[in-house]
Amino acid sequence: MGRPRPPRTSRPPQPPRTSRSPRASRPPGTISPSRRSVLGAGLTAGLASAGLAACGSGSGSGDRDSIVVAIVSNPQMQDAISLIDHFTEQHPDIDVRFVSLPENEARAKITASVASGGGEFDVVMISNYETPLWAPNGWLTDLEPYIAKTDGYQPDDFVPTIKDALTVDGSMYSVPFYGESAFLVYREDLFEEAGLEMPTHPSWDDLRSFASTLHDPEGGMSGIALRGLAGWGENLAPMSTVINTFGGCWFDMDWAPSLDSPEVHDAVSMYVDTLRSYGQPGAATSGFGECLTQFSQGNAAMWFDASSMVSGVENPSSSTVVGKTGYALGPTLETPYAGWLYAWSLAIPETSQKKDAAWEFIAWMTHPDYFQLVGEELGWEALPPGSRLSTYEIPEYAELSENYAEPTLDSMENATQENSMTQEVPYDGLQNVVIPEFQDLGTRVGQQFSAAIAGQKSVDEALEQSQGFAESVARTYGWEG
Repeated sequence: MGRPRPPRTSRPPQPPRTSRSPRASRPPGTISPSRRSVLGAGLTAGLASAGLAACGSGSGSGDRDSIVVAIVSNPQMQDAISLIDHFTEQHPDIDVRFVSLPENEARAKITASVASGGGEFDVVMISNYETPLWAPNGWLTDLEPYIAKTDGYQPDDFVPTIKDALTVDGSMYSVPFYGESAFLVYREDLFEEAGLEMPTHPSWDDLRSFASTLHDPEGGMSGIALRGLAGWGENLAPMSTVINTFGGCWFDMDWAPSLDSPEVHDAVSMYVDTLRSYGQPGAATSGFGECLTQFSQGNAAMWFDASSMVSGVENPSSSTVVGKTGYALGPTLETPYAGWLYAWSLAIPETSQKKDAAWEFIAWMTHPDYFQLVGEELGWEALPPGSRLSTYEIPEYAELSENYAEPTLDSMENATQENSMTQEVPYDGLQNVVIPEFQDLGTRVGQQFSAAIAGQKSVDEALEQSQGFAESVARTYGWEG
């Protein structure tokens, strides 16, 4: 599969890698001062004009510390906002103000602030993409001293692959709120009615066959739901895993862009055709939230996406399919696994003037005690998944997660390039490429793929344009076309 691997001696200077598998043990590199300035300056203007709306417990006065927490507006974070009174009762001297934004917007605003040293935020919600890129540049605070002095924090309880991905030179620079890989949820009742049986390790051929059988648009049922919304953290998350398992990659070991390879063409063509033939209405503008709504409201027979979906799918207050679902590992073709590894995590920008107060908030929201609080106050199905191993040992949650705990942890444990790709690559990442330029590159490529899903251009046209975008980035890393 793919191009032959060149000798290791031919490798150009490497960008940072996130995964800490044996093949990826080198410490991350740094962003050059010139590129750092461009990154910060290019985004700061948008931050200044964004009109960020904050919500929280007050504006702070007297001896009270007021910290500003920038988060992604997803259900787990909304839960944290709803429980903030429990934090303020324990910390009456700390006011917390939240800046809550949609995912794509939050990424841009947080990056703009941290990269430019703006100092607007005391706590930021980032991931295992940003952490190894930002820590070596001095943008993030080393959390190890804070972790060491926090009673009962239990850092060794974090899922090992997640903890490893957030660790740089032996120190954690962000700590996970929840983690995820990717897997498949499906309607067991519909499969039983149709006489279908889902394998534990399904292939994409399996899924297309099932989707064809179960697709009933007149009855309001899509055969499958998949992300089509443009964005490096939206449609490129599942699509990149498809590229991987089909034997493709973004760049080969010489940093030659590979988006025009036959393997990538086959992967993207299959994904686009599957969505156009059996996907949900409005697929080209469907992100994680829209797909969750489609599946949880009983309008899709299958959904391949982040394992964190369980908090919504299994929530009886908002889902109509509770008790009707089954789970399987992500679909593959040429590899044994095809998930990804991702962690929404919390970090303290080095520019924060209130680091102690910021850590008190982070420790509260990522401590084992928080999981008990969520379960008791909001229901055990609302627990943030995939960050702590002990979550799956809580009796109430162990019973609730009986049918998805194993595929969740299996996917996360095996979310490595060795298990999910057919060839060696010079970058880290499964659903992304962990280089600073990927935010822009991924956005541009995601727009091309979304246009193909919408029928506005062919896959060939989308890949030709995407290859050109990738070539401009590859020259930065020593590729000579």
